[in-house]
Amino acid sequence: MNERPPSGGNAGSAGGAASHHEGGAPPMPHTGPALLVLEDGTHFRGRAIGAAGTVTGEAVFNTGMAGYQEVLTDPSYRRQIVAMTAPHVGNYGLNDADMESDRIQVAGFVVKEAARRPSSWRAEQDLRSALTDAGVVGIEGLDTRRLTRHLRERGAMRAALSTDVLDLDALLETVQQAPGMVGLELASEVTTPQAYVVPAVGTGRFRVAAIDFGMKRSITRYLAEQGVEVHVLPSATTADEVRALEPDGLFLSNGPGDPSTVATGIATTNALLGEIPTFGICLGSQLLGQALGADTYKLTFGHRGVNQPVLRRADGVVEITSHNHGFAVQASSLGEQVDSHAFTTRDHGIVEVSHVNLNDDVVEGLTARDIPAFSVQYHPESAPGPSDARYLFARFVDLLERTQGGAA
Repeated sequence: MNERPPSGGNAGSAGGAASHHEGGAPPMPHTGPALLVLEDGTHFRGRAIGAAGTVTGEAVFNTGMAGYQEVLTDPSYRRQIVAMTAPHVGNYGLNDADMESDRIQVAGFVVKEAARRPSSWRAEQDLRSALTDAGVVGIEGLDTRRLTRHLRERGAMRAALSTDVLDLDALLETVQQAPGMVGLELASEVTTPQAYVVPAVGTGRFRVAAIDFGMKRSITRYLAEQGVEVHVLPSATTADEVRALEPDGLFLSNGPGDPSTVATGIATTNALLGEIPTFGICLGSQLLGQALGADTYKLTFGHRGVNQPVLRRADGVVEITSHNHGFAVQASSLGEQVDSHAFTTRDHGIVEVSHVNLNDDVVEGLTARDIPAFSVQYHPESAPGPSDARYLFARFVDLLERTQGGAA
């Protein structure tokens, strides 16, 4: 295996924070009018801030006041046109250190106002140039508050963003021909093309097989800091291929798309449950739910931001957490309810809904009582966001220690 991510990891065109252009000058950010159209005909006109062209995707909003680089480079935003609710975006620029993958992943980017120039000693590139280098269409100068309220009321929906097609009817026709997010398998688009290893920091204590469905770089970093040697594997990895590594644990990553379509990931997880201690984050939590026999469903407008209150039912603590998901596990589909928040699954014993969102009661975590497996729907790596839940990486290592000691 490679000892570092291959240069083509998280498949897609190049476009990091500090791109180098051989044989010519870098492309210039497109200027001029741009048009955003939603599938219900709602439209917004503004000014272009990135590459020229036309893109389609699911229109969603993120409520974070900062962290736009982590949002831009998170593979979970694949095929989504992301609107930031913060009114001024780009003021501290972008840099290589804060990249969550090897490129900007969003289909399109929408802001009220993009900074003309960054003001930070860490900045290596400005927002407009970064979007242009990545071939990503962006727009500014529209009413993002109106857009956000509309998506909250009507739900996330298909959209198109263009600097080339400025006729409303023509762009709306393009939107209506685009696929929706339900039924869309995207993990294969963003997974690593080949396995690689992230060494443990300091003394290596455990070997973990991490299946990459669109994994953020900071997740591997925090696992490594816990003394874990992380073997990052493609999304199509089978249970036997995982077993061949003889790992101490299994990690299921975040990622984009409809979880019900990730057939191999669900089958692999199901086959290894009870055999290898398992921890899932975001899409990984949904895949764990599917492997346990539960259904998943699409949220109206999703959770995307850094301020979501989550109740940890074990002790009543409320964590303020970072989120990026448009699907969730249906608790009642886990099986027969045995107490206020636990269910008997068909094949894997009792599973409890360990965490719940206090805004809307959405399932935010699962813990199996009879096998070593747990997950959370939110992002404990806090990139971006608060670090209230970062202890979960240590909890995973504790589970590995207890399992090796003979107690699940």
